[in-house]
Amino acid sequence: MKTVGKYEIRGLLGRGGMGIVYRARLPVIEKIVALKILAPHPTLVDLLGEEELVGRFTSEASAMASLRHPNVVDVLDFDWCSGRPFFTMEHYYQSLGTILGEGGRAEYPSRILSLDRCVSCMRQLLQGLSRLHRAGLVHRDIKPHNLLITEEDRLKIGDFGLSKLRGESYRGPSQLVVGSPYYAAPEQERDPDRVDHRADLYSAGVVLHRMLTGLLPEEGISKPSELHPDADCQWDAFVAEAIHPDREKRFPGAEAMMERLEDLQKEWEKKKTEMCRSEVEEPRREKALSTVVLLRNRPVKTGPRHAREVFACDDLWRPLKYIENSFEHEDGSPVVIDRATGLAWQRAGSPDPLRWPEIRAYVKSLNEQRYGGLDQWRLPTVDELCSLLKPVFHLDRHCIEDLFDRGRKWLWSSDLRSYTSAWYVNTELGFVGSGDFTCHYHVRAVCSRQG
Repeated sequence: MKTVGKYEIRGLLGRGGMGIVYRARLPVIEKIVALKILAPHPTLVDLLGEEELVGRFTSEASAMASLRHPNVVDVLDFDWCSGRPFFTMEHYYQSLGTILGEGGRAEYPSRILSLDRCVSCMRQLLQGLSRLHRAGLVHRDIKPHNLLITEEDRLKIGDFGLSKLRGESYRGPSQLVVGSPYYAAPEQERDPDRVDHRADLYSAGVVLHRMLTGLLPEEGISKPSELHPDADCQWDAFVAEAIHPDREKRFPGAEAMMERLEDLQKEWEKKKTEMCRSEVEEPRREKALSTVVLLRNRPVKTGPRHAREVFACDDLWRPLKYIENSFEHEDGSPVVIDRATGLAWQRAGSPDPLRWPEIRAYVKSLNEQRYGGLDQWRLPTVDELCSLLKPVFHLDRHCIEDLFDRGRKWLWSSDLRSYTSAWYVNTELGFVGSGDFTCHYHVRAVCSRQG
């Protein structure tokens, strides 16, 4: 097994111009961390020189370690191995990029998030940026894949490899591109050494546009109000100010941008109240159940090449069809019955997120205690978990108390991706994904009912 210093390498997380990021394990206590080691592209070495790159790498670690903010990734360790510096950071399994479904080609459409989720992500991003900017730092590479998401839905800004301290300059080559295409501010593309904090606010605005529309902003095309069912022209104005080509016409700072965001959120809460009042005034009639939908209950092993076909998902890993559930739940019962599929479900699920090796013992304990009066509990397949999903903008998400615990939204399935990874379902955004066995996700056990 490959090691870097005292850390065991467990997999590749990412590779950039400056370095490589691995998933690593600290022996004895078995803590999983993200390990970044300096491994610059040869072109960068030719352009900047080894000494400059080592200085930048060290500055990145120092900048992250100095901030100490809940919305900034923390550095845990710094050391050298075989003449190369490396540092370790908190490791999280998800980023905003994976939640959006933003792949290797950023110009392709991604998933759209609810307004509630957009507000939550933007609020945390702006709080983190406010801390950076007070410290005199400009990140210069804010994009979805650099915004990590914890198990508690906390957003953390990571990857400070391109950050710049106020007043700091270097004599690098003019042809060196700093930042990510589509997310970098216009002035950053022209002269990355002279940007200020407003470049980060521009990038944050592009991130918000992405969350609201699933697209990157293009002049005169794809206003949020035209593509997001809950966004109005006020959101158009907010995004337009954030991504204005002239930085003098953008928000003056993260705090001002946050104040406007809070105003938008208040208006959205009023709108939700009106929407739900209309829903209550026109109650829906219970439809008669015709036939029970039989779902695959045997686990399969399938890689990403064929998984969308096996699970009947679209290009963004969402179900092609949704089941019209017929749920039954008795007050006080920990079980929800779906007459449409003949399945009994845990209403909540595992109290804590579990790693894959811990699942069997948890499900066994449910059967031993006859949880909910049943003793045939098992881990559900992707098909069974997808039967619980609704489109992201289904009115029920706003107006009806969910029968299931919404806090447990990342759920393991019994279907394997490989011998070291399995498929999960995200019930909030309604998509299928995969994670290795060290990931921590909840379990919502299922039981097939006879008759």
